[in-house]
Amino acid sequence: MSLFCSTMLWAASPDDLFISARTAYNSRNTTVLADAAQKLQAQNHVLAPYADYWLMLLNLSQADNQTVRHFLERYADLPFADRVRGEWLKALARRQDWQTFFEEYPKFKRDDASVNCYAIDAGIQQGLESSVLEGKTLWMTGSELPANCEAVFDRLQKGGVLRDDDIWARTRLLLQGSKMTVVKVVLQRIPGVDKTNLKLLDRVYQNPQQVLEKGQISFKSRLGKELNLYALERLSKSQPALALDIWEKVHTSFEPVDRDYFWGRFALHAARKHDPMALTYYNRAGNTALDKDQREWKARSALRNAEWKALQAAIAEMPEAQQEEGVWRYWKARALKEQKQLVAANLILVGLSRENNYYGLLAEEEMGDVVAAPPAFYKTTPEEVRIALASPGVQRSLALRRLDMRWESRAEWVYATSNFDDKQLIAAAEVAFREGWYDIAISTADRTKLLHDFALRYPTPYRDMMQGYAADNALDEAWVYGLIRQESRFVSWAKSSVGASGLMQVMPATAKWIAKRLGMGSFEPSMINQLDTNLKFGTHYLRYTMDQMSDQSLMATAAYNAGPGRPKRWASNRPLEGAVYAETIPFSETRDYVKKVLGNAYYYSQQLGTKKLTLKERLGVVPGVGAAVSAEED
Repeated sequence: MSLFCSTMLWAASPDDLFISARTAYNSRNTTVLADAAQKLQAQNHVLAPYADYWLMLLNLSQADNQTVRHFLERYADLPFADRVRGEWLKALARRQDWQTFFEEYPKFKRDDASVNCYAIDAGIQQGLESSVLEGKTLWMTGSELPANCEAVFDRLQKGGVLRDDDIWARTRLLLQGSKMTVVKVVLQRIPGVDKTNLKLLDRVYQNPQQVLEKGQISFKSRLGKELNLYALERLSKSQPALALDIWEKVHTSFEPVDRDYFWGRFALHAARKHDPMALTYYNRAGNTALDKDQREWKARSALRNAEWKALQAAIAEMPEAQQEEGVWRYWKARALKEQKQLVAANLILVGLSRENNYYGLLAEEEMGDVVAAPPAFYKTTPEEVRIALASPGVQRSLALRRLDMRWESRAEWVYATSNFDDKQLIAAAEVAFREGWYDIAISTADRTKLLHDFALRYPTPYRDMMQGYAADNALDEAWVYGLIRQESRFVSWAKSSVGASGLMQVMPATAKWIAKRLGMGSFEPSMINQLDTNLKFGTHYLRYTMDQMSDQSLMATAAYNAGPGRPKRWASNRPLEGAVYAETIPFSETRDYVKKVLGNAYYYSQQLGTKKLTLKERLGVVPGVGAAVSAEED
């Protein structure tokens, strides 16, 4: 580095110096980065550890073990330490330093599949039965795994532990998630499967109806049977009647266990379409093992048809951990109550009512005269806020946010507050709120267990502007706030993966349509990111969904998320309790969305002192619209 450049770094402001360090890291300039790191340490800059961290990442492949250990000891209390340990473990594995690897591996806290595969592979080579079992468990995943995991599977297959049946089992799992690229890799572990066979897979994916109707794939081989089963499942999603018709013609080509598998998959898709025959199809699945999704939709099908005994039985078939989820505790209690088992029902409802969430509210309202213990409210003190603000991790997080390092600032905040008790969390949430960091304030306040500050969980920024737009569109302000909390958590620059923008996550095409309706001839797409325009457009569209859904806020909420065409197709041919309608929405994103928005709205009404409807009143009753079967799924 030239003397002039070094002098410029000394003359730079602390933040400018840090930015130069970040630039040097991004360009992999270790000389400039090392100089900047030294100067940041000399200035005792709050973010000096990050310059050291970047320098360690760039030098990790050459660093000796003692140097890395010293770094990890020095920065053990910072969130990036575990990432460095993970990268170091990978480097140790590549150079076969297994002694050091296994000394450090137990200290690694992250779930990194690549690191895990190195550990499993080394364990298998050492003859550890536990590593063999870990490898088999890892194999049965429905997602893509890092490339180095293939060595584990090669070893298991060569040793006869990973058999053809295991390969076919994972193939089915991957096909269910349409992971076609991974399926092709997995299938090549089957002797005799080549690229020609794999082209048939593409044909099934693109046009299952043609494959089945023209008999393009023989049933004689295992591959042929699996591809035909996959074609039948794909057709079941879009044309179930045709799939059943073809199944009746070809089902004898399959073994009984494969027939049971087909019925289990067909039943799932039928349940998502609200087919009243879904439970009958489930019964035809015999002893086939149902996955989490299948079990849940079996229960939802019983719920949709008000078959309370069948609902109770479906929940009882779930693993214990699944039964303990709030959703299934609530609906089990409802099933018991509908069968006049009030004592057993209330035992469940009382415990659930203590939870401050959608199902906790429903449980509390369901009990009626049975009074649940009120939540303990707590307001933080100035001293507690001062202590929270003085935390080094909080200081680093705020400094990173100031420099627009969003991912790092959040990671630092989560790590810094990970061991906080309820009072400390509320104080930290207050710090974030005062900084205008509303999403972090909400998520931090949401983590308390016994003491709560609902003003921090459900903040009301921009209220002067919000009240006007809510009033202009005759909307319940608590509902609008509940929707924004779910859409963006008040992050004005939020942008979704599909392009929705701003507080109310308005899509570009929707914004253009609204601008035309409002007569805004000078509208530019960038205007949707402006706070005022976003609220104006979002509330206008929310009013539109209400008008389309006959002022039914549950369906209007669903329409805001999934589009105005779908909610009516999800209705029944008879009136449905709103909670039942919400629970049986086919799209998991929309199902979760409406529950959170309307739960938020209830809490906001308490905060704002506005129209205090119960959650059940907000959910309402969805009117029957004639036979309505959805042909859509997640």
